[in-house]
Amino acid sequence: MRARQARKAHKVARVADVAGRSDQAWVPSREDLLRARDRVGVRDARSGGHVVRLLILLIGPGILVMLGENDGPSMLSYAVTGVSYGIGFFVPFILLTFVMAFVVQEMTVRLGAATHRGHAELIFDRFGPFWGYFAMSDLVVGNILTLITEFIAIRAGAAYFGIPGWMAVAVGVGIVAVAMSTRRYRTWERSVLLLALANLLFVPTALLAHPDYHALQRALITWQPIPGGASLAFFTLIMANIGATVTPWMLFFQQSATADKGMTRADIPQGRVDTALGAVLAAIAAVACLVTCAVLHQHGVQASQINGGADFASALRPFIGSVGGSLFALALMEAGLVAAMTISTSSAYAFGEVFHRGHSLNLDFPQGSLFYATAIASTILAAAVVLLPHAPLIAITITVNVIATMLMAPALLLLLLLSNDRAIVGSLANTIGQNLVAGAIVVGITLVGALYGLLTVFPHLLGT
Repeated sequence: MRARQARKAHKVARVADVAGRSDQAWVPSREDLLRARDRVGVRDARSGGHVVRLLILLIGPGILVMLGENDGPSMLSYAVTGVSYGIGFFVPFILLTFVMAFVVQEMTVRLGAATHRGHAELIFDRFGPFWGYFAMSDLVVGNILTLITEFIAIRAGAAYFGIPGWMAVAVGVGIVAVAMSTRRYRTWERSVLLLALANLLFVPTALLAHPDYHALQRALITWQPIPGGASLAFFTLIMANIGATVTPWMLFFQQSATADKGMTRADIPQGRVDTALGAVLAAIAAVACLVTCAVLHQHGVQASQINGGADFASALRPFIGSVGGSLFALALMEAGLVAAMTISTSSAYAFGEVFHRGHSLNLDFPQGSLFYATAIASTILAAAVVLLPHAPLIAITITVNVIATMLMAPALLLLLLLSNDRAIVGSLANTIGQNLVAGAIVVGITLVGALYGLLTVFPHLLGT
């Protein structure tokens, strides 16, 4: 009995040490114990000079946010882009958007590690309730719309294999619920991370398409002009491709996940590597998806002839074979599923933070009732909408990415203000160079959105 009490006292003392608590009366919660257990491994790896092990322990939020954003609507946007314009203009453009994504997400790493608070909580505390609720509403609306498209992707991919839509959607909801039920951040993170790597299934489909490597190289070096000139359809895909890479939920998810993981200022270098690695992997998968579907462009297939993800896989089958078609459909399902898991979690983080309720994947169900209920409820709502008959699936997915781009400007502006607030981040505040780059991104996205709106209202400005 005494030995058991001694072990428990030793565990509490070790947790208190890792958590930086010196008061002997402090009683750690389950959340404290689980997070501190992970931090013990990080501390031991750092003190022992185990660089690779330290990186392995700390990677997660950055890769998840980047591969999570390679979601159903994003991959379908890349697919439509490939079949509409080929590889000339958009391959380097997509790579540029992932550079933008790294710049933006690196700020959330610093904010999460410096403040140990999520994005919604920080906005609420620094700018007041109005902006806190505004940011949360902005996120929730965008997330619900995006979640709908994730289940469109799951349903579309499953349709290729003859799986009924209701069954695919039900299984998707079940997987999200099971992942949340682990009540352990590390288990959830590693499980989703393993699934997210299946996004790279788009790479073998691109190889099976036997692309013109010289044309690909030429596009990367010289950045080819727009085929057929600028048009409203072209600007729609510009908006969709930006929205496929940089969206509001990413800010909320990565900062909150960084805090939930317990990352500190000392972990920021590994957080940057994590984010950069995620951007590289996601860019490879995105370009691979576009290159795969560019084979349809080469053979004169029109985007208007394709109505869904299953149609893409079927249209590709004559050119990349049945194996390639199956891999494309599987990758599309994976993209929707991973995004459903991460996006629903970002909504849960925001609700818990703004309403000052439990917001961690380490919580038990009673303590995290609002957190888990928000994630599951938003998932079920989106899944139900997808089952409505005769929905224009491709039009919905492109539109959602366009809306994501429109919502990004105010979210980025708030992020910039927080990243320059020395009262909360101190020496980790943005440098002049970082502000110039981030400011250019904000201005660029705002101008593209304004131009798209102008051309939508006055299409004759394009001479069409």
